[in-house]
Amino acid sequence: MEKWGDKPYHSLDYENKKRFGEKVYKISLAGGTTCPNRDGTLGTRGCCFCSGSGSGDFAATKGSITEQIEEAGHHFTAYFQSFTATYAPVETLRAAWEEAMTHESVVTLAIATRPDCLGDNVLSLLADCCRKMPVTVELGLQTIHPDTIRYIRRGYPNSVYETAVKNLQNIGVNGIKLQLLHVLKGTDLALDYENKMFRTLTPDEYLDYIAEALSILPPDMVIHRVTGDGPKDLLIAPLWSANKRMVLNSLQKKMK
Repeated sequence: MEKWGDKPYHSLDYENKKRFGEKVYKISLAGGTTCPNRDGTLGTRGCCFCSGSGSGDFAATKGSITEQIEEAGHHFTAYFQSFTATYAPVETLRAAWEEAMTHESVVTLAIATRPDCLGDNVLSLLADCCRKMPVTVELGLQTIHPDTIRYIRRGYPNSVYETAVKNLQNIGVNGIKLQLLHVLKGTDLALDYENKMFRTLTPDEYLDYIAEALSILPPDMVIHRVTGDGPKDLLIAPLWSANKRMVLNSLQKKMK
């Protein structure tokens, strides 16, 4: 229990405090990218669960990268979350990421993207960034089941995800984020939920899954997140997930 501070798992917060000597906050930045599931390459409606902001609901929407960072203060992870953050010409990506990394408040870089948007040129750029500061790349798996892949309009098979993970591990990125399904207003998933085509998990069900996952993951793997807190003005279900503190405290008790 004491090995990783006050949590029974190796959290990203613990890792950052060990590395930087203080808490590192995450700031969501809008890098101006779109997504192949929205620009017509694979589709125009996005994945069925994705909000109108491309899952970047907490990101700033105006100003340069520097201006977005300076609105916040503290030491930060510069988090390019909106849409597909590697889906742009590599020089456009380089300019945005380097602007973030050169700011004195930024100590780590996080990139949220799709595994089918990690070409050799992007991987090379990520390797360059890793030589300057710690970098994490978020890939959403969502499901391993082919029927669900088609239903959510993900647009790539599991083999593409597996290849992307191997390529990123060769660069040195390793960790996991555990996230529950959110139903958000304005999404196609919300319509299916209203039509009772599926249900969301109860708190006990979700905590059982998370506790089991944490028990079988390698103990040195950094756990970036064990829950999520969707925007309260958009969240339809599960409403209990908005109480992040309750979820974390309940997980702590369950794992004891």
